[in-house]
Amino acid sequence: MEESTIWWLAAGAVVVAELLTGTFYLLMVAIGLVAAALAAHLGLPTTAQIVAAAVVGGGAVVGWYYLKKKRPGDPSARADRSVNMDVGETILIEGWNADGTTTVKYRGATWTAIHRPGVTPSTGMHRVAELVGSRLLVDPL
Repeated sequence: MEESTIWWLAAGAVVVAELLTGTFYLLMVAIGLVAAALAAHLGLPTTAQIVAAAVVGGGAVVGWYYLKKKRPGDPSARADRSVNMDVGETILIEGWNADGTTTVKYRGATWTAIHRPGVTPSTGMHRVAELVGSRLLVDPL
């Protein structure tokens, strides 16, 4: 059996393992194995094939890790409108308590609303940004 065939079979096995586990990093390893298969097709010695697999696969893993680390994470489910129907709705706040809370009528019930830390509370219309427990975190409009 040709060396390139062994590399292609190994890449296929790693892709199958990724499909079974959902670990995206295994696809980066498979890219390294494909690089080794291509090196075998070019007639490079076994040592060069292994180095190609290690450099390309390892580089892809490290590159993907840093790329993923730089991207902002998904928003909290508490602040996601598709998960929580209250996010984005507007409420009228008539006054704030000394402890930074207020009571508002919303959807036929009495709710406790809070403002973001560091924001000066103000009266008027506010938008629900997220739910914190059973309290509405609001931002001024």
